[in-house]
Amino acid sequence: MEYKTGRSDFPGRTAVRRTAAAVATAALAGAALAACGGGAGHGAAAAGADDGRGGTRAPSAGASTPGIPSQRTAPPDDGSGSGSGSGSGGTATSPTRDAPADGTGSDRTGTGPSGTVPSQTVPGGSTAPGTTPPTTGGAAPSGTRPAESIQHSLEDGGRSVALTFDDGPDPRWTPQVLALLARHHAKATFCEIGPNAAAHPGLVRRITAEGHRLCDHSVHHDERQSGKSLAYNTHEIADAQRDIAKAAGPGAKLWYYRAPGGDFTPTIRHIAADHGLRPLGWTVDSRDWERPGTAKVLATIGRELRPGSVVLMHDGGGDRRQTVAALARLLDTLDAQGWTYSFPAR
Repeated sequence: MEYKTGRSDFPGRTAVRRTAAAVATAALAGAALAACGGGAGHGAAAAGADDGRGGTRAPSAGASTPGIPSQRTAPPDDGSGSGSGSGSGGTATSPTRDAPADGTGSDRTGTGPSGTVPSQTVPGGSTAPGTTPPTTGGAAPSGTRPAESIQHSLEDGGRSVALTFDDGPDPRWTPQVLALLARHHAKATFCEIGPNAAAHPGLVRRITAEGHRLCDHSVHHDERQSGKSLAYNTHEIADAQRDIAKAAGPGAKLWYYRAPGGDFTPTIRHIAADHGLRPLGWTVDSRDWERPGTAKVLATIGRELRPGSVVLMHDGGGDRRQTVAALARLLDTLDAQGWTYSFPAR
């Protein structure tokens, strides 16, 4: 799957995501939406590098899903009104992530409260990617330590899909996403940035109160996290977990950890599992981060969607109008076609 470039809206510095490829699982292809066309999803496990991503085939020309217009037939979205926004995902060669609708610059030019990411020289020895750190403690929601493998599967079978939203919570976009989910009786997983959760505890509590799940998405969204020290990696996972759990209130559970940019290594996955968090990948990248227009976001999902998909979208990190508009139409289509909503398996 392609990944993203340049995230600087969160506390921390812009980082460039790496590219990785994975083999798409086709076991459920025969049961996939006939309308989704022949586009491949992302693999059920990463191939080569450990990450949350998979490979995607080039779009099949003219593929169209009822209610999910194809890139070919949909009217252009000029990036204004209900059809403009942004998201996160991409390749090392893709345009700058979250470029404004006019195609200039980036909407992720700010820095967080400290203006810097913690130094690589955080006290603690450096652990080379791929090595196994010592146990760091933490308990899984169920009281058992989760697996360290990257999860791409769902709790439920059949014609089900898991919706996941990264980089929030955001006071403007997260409530709109929640309202749409409630209208369609859909459940989702929210992968949150620790400081964002700390800044908006009411939204975190609303997410759990409405039956959705929480996922740790790090402190600084540093897409080069894996090349830094063990202490730094532990900080990014454990401190975000602490911030999100505190915002959510007593009894709330964090179920997963999604590495920024899919930057999973055995070390990172080990730390996450030691803190009770299952590493969480995805199989469908909506590419809403590109802000290509609502119709193209829908077309991308439509090409890759199949039973058992984990769909990556965004409720934070930039202007998400396109995401909200695409989600409204996507939910209408899924309901009309008899899909159900599930959570990633743990």
